[in-house]
Amino acid sequence: IQSMTVEERRNPHIIGASRKRRIARGSGTTVQDVNRLLAEYEQAKKLLKGLKHGKIPGGKFPFPR
Repeated sequence: IQSMTVEERRNPHIIGASRKRRIARGSGTTVQDVNRLLAEYEQAKKLLKGLKHGKIPGGKFPFPR
């Protein structure tokens, strides 16, 4: 994550193949590791969104705004 630019951290959708290679080189990992991190981020984002809107059982937590 520290190998990402501020813009990449704010908007991970802009991360293409060349950026993934740069991030992997800068972090001492592989492109597959970067892909896995981005996939896990998307899953967590969907989960939190579902909890916020009560779409997941046990959800509807009070999130600060």
